[in-house]
Amino acid sequence: MAGTQSRSGRGKLQRLFLLLISAARLQSNTAKYVRGSISTSEDWVFLTRFCFLSDYGRLQFHFKYPEEDCCQNILLYFDDVSQWPAVYQKNQMDCYEKESVLRPDNNQVINLTTRYTWSGCEVVEEGQSRYLSCLGGRSFRSVRERWWYIALSKCGGSGLDLEYEMRLTNGRSFWTEQFSADEFGILETDITFLMIFILVFLISCFFAYLLKSRLLLHTTYKMFMASAGMEVLSLMFFCLYWGQYATDGVDNYGVKVLAKLLSSLSFLIFLLMLILLGKGFTVTRGRISHSGSVKLTVYMTLYTITHVILFIYEAEFFDPGQVLYTYESPVGYSLIVLQFVAYVWFCYAVYTTLKHYPEKQTFYIPFFAAYTLW
Repeated sequence: MAGTQSRSGRGKLQRLFLLLISAARLQSNTAKYVRGSISTSEDWVFLTRFCFLSDYGRLQFHFKYPEEDCCQNILLYFDDVSQWPAVYQKNQMDCYEKESVLRPDNNQVINLTTRYTWSGCEVVEEGQSRYLSCLGGRSFRSVRERWWYIALSKCGGSGLDLEYEMRLTNGRSFWTEQFSADEFGILETDITFLMIFILVFLISCFFAYLLKSRLLLHTTYKMFMASAGMEVLSLMFFCLYWGQYATDGVDNYGVKVLAKLLSSLSFLIFLLMLILLGKGFTVTRGRISHSGSVKLTVYMTLYTITHVILFIYEAEFFDPGQVLYTYESPVGYSLIVLQFVAYVWFCYAVYTTLKHYPEKQTFYIPFFAAYTLW
């Protein structure tokens, strides 16, 4: 999350790239390391969320605020329907009501004051000012993995004004420590698929050399190579991103967005290649009709624009206080519909091609079966 109240632009690149980078901000809410500052008249503020393991979850924090603003609290909600959903979805609840759902026996309130031993607070002087500096931690144990939501409060006060730094971890393994439990396995999966796609790309290069020597290096095969190459680059950047994240828990927005862009481009090229092959391009005919070209252009443009809108929609409308993923939005549903339309188009194209060229069944039947599953 790294400063929900204070985050601003991170560079002045081209407008589109800025928008896409801002779309990745949502992902920082599951970051292991978060820091920032808050200055608001609100008496209750949501900070971040994290899915802790049942036995190994740990929160370490450092909060600092002026002594005259005492006393502020860290509130720890979990995902039971009587807790976070009850508080966050009912905006009419005041600060006291939001605090009342917490269970005292679970130590879900950490008072940031010297009177509360577990907060680790002490008074420090900086020039003519006195601050409360609170350095402490909290372990999380439950019967299952749980989402925990961290908020701040100062009910009945003049608002919140503080600096914060938090580390949220799961165990001590390189593969789990920095990750929220819902992110387990992402790095290992990306590494595995990177190796697979590197092998696929190298094999495709070998066959491209053979095809070129026979003057059979067609456009659709070049599209396949371009798609595979972009997927390799995408997975390389994803592995770089998650590898760095596993080391220090810090989100690198630019690397992640670049990886997602390359993955989207790879997918779009591959989808276009499948429709073209379904229509028989480079298999039964050397060109697509004018009307077919127009339809493909309109469809791919629409699909690309929807992808871009989805990035922006995540940044502007996805609520970091809720567990939401890419396709849980109207734009995500639109993308699913477009993909279903592409599949229907693919089926119709293969059917029409086989109707006119039944001798191509040995190619099209396995081709259709494989990419129907895909």
